[in-house]
Amino acid sequence: MDTLANSYVPLPAEALDADAMRAAIVRKLTYDLGKSQAGARDRDWFMATALAVRDRIVDRWLSVTRAAYEGGQKQVYYLSLEFLIGRLLRDGVTNLGLTELVSEALAPLGVDFEKVRQAEPDAALGNGGLGRLAACFMESLASLAIPAFGYGIRYEHGLFRQIIRDGWQQEYPEDWLNFGNPWEYARPEIAYDIGFGGAVEAVIVSEARMRHVWHPAETVQAVAYDTPVVGWRGQHVNTLRLWSARAADPLKLDAFNYGDHVGALADRVRQESICKVLYPSDESPAGQELRLKQEYFFASAALQDLVRRHLRVYGDLKSLPDKVSIQLNDTHPAIAVAELMRICLDLHGIAWDEAWEITQGTVSYTNHTLLPEALESWAVPLMERLLPRHMQIIYLINAFHLDRVRAKHPGDTRLLSSVSLIEEDHGRRVRMGHLAFVGSHKVNGVSALHSDLLKRTVFKDFHALEPGKVVNKTNGITFRRWLQQCNPGLTGLLTEAIGPAFLDNAEALKDLAPLAGDAAFQQKFLAVKRQNKEALATLIRSQLDIRVDPHAMFDVQIKRIHEYKRQLLNVLETIALYDAIRSQPTRDWVPRVKIFAGKAAASYHRAKQIIKLAHDVARVINSDPTVRNLLKVVFLPNYNVSLAEMIVPAADLSEQISTAGMEASGTGNMKLGLNGALTIGTLDGANVEMLEHVGAENIFIFGMTTEEVEARRREGVQGSAAIAASSRLSEVLEAVRSGVFSPDDRNRYRDLVDALCGSDYFMVAADFDAYFESQRQVATRWADQAAWQRSAILNTAHMGWFSSDRTIRDYAQEIWQVPVRR
Repeated sequence: MDTLANSYVPLPAEALDADAMRAAIVRKLTYDLGKSQAGARDRDWFMATALAVRDRIVDRWLSVTRAAYEGGQKQVYYLSLEFLIGRLLRDGVTNLGLTELVSEALAPLGVDFEKVRQAEPDAALGNGGLGRLAACFMESLASLAIPAFGYGIRYEHGLFRQIIRDGWQQEYPEDWLNFGNPWEYARPEIAYDIGFGGAVEAVIVSEARMRHVWHPAETVQAVAYDTPVVGWRGQHVNTLRLWSARAADPLKLDAFNYGDHVGALADRVRQESICKVLYPSDESPAGQELRLKQEYFFASAALQDLVRRHLRVYGDLKSLPDKVSIQLNDTHPAIAVAELMRICLDLHGIAWDEAWEITQGTVSYTNHTLLPEALESWAVPLMERLLPRHMQIIYLINAFHLDRVRAKHPGDTRLLSSVSLIEEDHGRRVRMGHLAFVGSHKVNGVSALHSDLLKRTVFKDFHALEPGKVVNKTNGITFRRWLQQCNPGLTGLLTEAIGPAFLDNAEALKDLAPLAGDAAFQQKFLAVKRQNKEALATLIRSQLDIRVDPHAMFDVQIKRIHEYKRQLLNVLETIALYDAIRSQPTRDWVPRVKIFAGKAAASYHRAKQIIKLAHDVARVINSDPTVRNLLKVVFLPNYNVSLAEMIVPAADLSEQISTAGMEASGTGNMKLGLNGALTIGTLDGANVEMLEHVGAENIFIFGMTTEEVEARRREGVQGSAAIAASSRLSEVLEAVRSGVFSPDDRNRYRDLVDALCGSDYFMVAADFDAYFESQRQVATRWADQAAWQRSAILNTAHMGWFSSDRTIRDYAQEIWQVPVRR
């Protein structure tokens, strides 16, 4: 495998001089922010430092962007509704090799770089794994010197800020942009009209040809904001272009002059709401309309932008598949298929067959889920009203598509119904996953198991029609962020032990394996983990006023709260462990801290109920003196990238316990494993491949397989059977049902327990005993610290394959057909 180190070129001399960097920071503080050194706060120093670092990115950014076009290089355009990029200062200085220099520059000013770094707000542009994956991919694209643009939305508030009050989640607007964003460049000159509603006019051009002209009823402008994305060693910089909504007419002046000051701004407020919040609730028709507007808004702006750029260099769209690759990150940007067809047909007069060839040859689609609710569909009346021309195009795509299917399989009405882009069974709806599949030349899953399930479940009939179209690209993470930056202690230890090669080639971590049984190295590895745990314990105390013992096992489940991710299973096992500790006080229990973090969707009642249960259980356990601090439960609020960067290096046990067959991949499992946490999990998502890489003796696998879950569901086995067979689970559920943990409302969890007794769709009851026993195996391993440390080191050593650099290489070679130059 080629590495990044071979192409490393040092930065200019002035960038390596602490005095020059200090002077640049002070200039930014003075002349850009208008602040004196005496009056500057940590946030001011952050802004000044970020602006000074940004200056050292720009020249390379502009030069590599220009060189890509001048050299005729194929461009990758990554369309994602989420980019969970987190804080960028440490990311930038690390990739530029300036970490020590910036610290040295700030120190004489009496400024602590760590405090400056923490003054940066998290960019609230994503929800979870999908958005963080997009951020990792953008960094790897730059590190591998692949010319690329990321396209998304510049949410003013993004995903909500989670506040916990009396154990209940409450949502508040995130304010990450309140003090400005020093990383972005506003591009008001790059703006595109995005239409909604209106009517379509058929214009006769000749006897053989008709042209369609869409006359939108409403137009919103998409305005570009660019953020440079720095690759490893700073040698290549790509662009993350986010779109902000701007009203075409900011003010109805006549209404304002007549005294209707609020009404004069009504249209502007409504139009610019497109970029206010990530994932507005779709429980109401207005919310559904806004979600669809968001998706079309950024997809249309992205396509108009890349087409403009392509035409400026190459002159026509026929060469688009040769020079452009568009990757759809899940179904959110699937409308891009119809939009690219509209651009080809209506704006450039390309015939249908050629337009379709251009579209399919350019677009590829990543599927991230098997959950029906996440495979988006939109009501046909809404589509016809909001995007009338696109609905016409979708109907025609579907007609030609079904004609081809009918020709190969005459009389098979079931097959036609299954692969139609329009669902007819429960009200007519456009299936966006189907549209993305048909309009792409490649479709990929994100783990070996997930890709196989795509072929056997949601895209079974499509796979039969086009075998070979579905391929696998197992997800990965950027080791620069999730090892070097968030765990500098471990990075330093690894460099001392095996040399720096792993900094450029993650698979060089395998050189660590021979040291796994070395007692002296185990102690050093443990010392780094202990230091990280002490830092997290300090954070927990400051946020929650709960004292936890860094010597205890830190048992961590950090991810979006969802029934299939089974935080509920974890909470129920915690109750069972609590009961066991109280009833067997003389047993040699392993001290354990259960750490939860994650947000529930604002409208997801059951997920919020699970958060409340976790807090109720924590309140009881943490205040019970009979437990003697052998068990603590904490829920850290407002989970984001920065919080993850604190938790991941401190974790001993990684909870990856989703219902088998429901987690597409997971990337938290990779981050935690890389930092030396052992995984307890099901054979789901990328856990399957992690098992293969780390070995069965270094991971704790339990529970039903995907096939067993499917069989149990088909047979209609009720949860009551598993509950009746488990006295331990029966006791736990009775305590929850009867209000032991909710004395203020004895009925709070009755419906939750009743649901487990019924269908138990997520197999919480069915997998409970297996999970409980697996946790006892975890405790046995922990009691033998030499064995635990050996497994932890081997987890780190065998995580190299899960680098996002490897994933991007696979995309580049097998889907995008672009060369990798690093």
